[in-house]
Amino acid sequence: MTAAAPPSPNPAPRAGAVYFFGRAILRPLFWVMYRPRIVGRTNVPEHGPVLLVSNHLSSLDTVIIPTSAVRPVQFLIKASYFAGSGVLGRFKRWFFGSIGGVPVHRATGRDARAALDAGSSILRAGSVFAVFPEGTRSRDGKLHEGHGGAAWMARDTGAAVVPIGLIGTGSVRPLSHLLPGRPRLEVRFGEPLDLTDLAGMPDGRARREITERMMAAIARLSGQERSGSVNASSRD
Repeated sequence: MTAAAPPSPNPAPRAGAVYFFGRAILRPLFWVMYRPRIVGRTNVPEHGPVLLVSNHLSSLDTVIIPTSAVRPVQFLIKASYFAGSGVLGRFKRWFFGSIGGVPVHRATGRDARAALDAGSSILRAGSVFAVFPEGTRSRDGKLHEGHGGAAWMARDTGAAVVPIGLIGTGSVRPLSHLLPGRPRLEVRFGEPLDLTDLAGMPDGRARREITERMMAAIARLSGQERSGSVNASSRD
């Protein structure tokens, strides 16, 4: 790994009281609804920057990961959630800002680089940041190829990289927790990836290797079949 980049001059957003209050409510609620089995939670380092990389099966994933982790977890959030005028617009900006969300435009080029910079700023602040390397939800249940952004942030910040395998979140439907045989979710935190052997490798090659190691670890944890192609089945 390369040395961590210097701190950003702009302070990174952090989770506030709303985040901790919401997590305190959702943890027991999710236990009743989904009976989540959490494995390897202690694999997340107690201190320092941590990049969580996970498979992505459902919109529930962005909630089940923070409620399963010991430390606060931050995500990038679509900029449209921060938009709007009047009382509702102000409330949305306050709420998503209070949970440590970072607004990002989902696009390529300059906006994509801004998303990576925002994630790196969170990591350089010593926090935990979670990403889905596939980019979008898998609709066919397979694990698709990872994009290079997560590897770029890992290389840029020197953060510990912890893979996550989510199981069962893709089968959750509205009110499914009320039906017999309701799905039981599982969140598997893997051991931090050992990337020390990549220290002297050229950046491009190192990022490709990091991405492959991330996806291989996620596949082992989730038990998913790898598709061998980029996910183009979902737009969210």
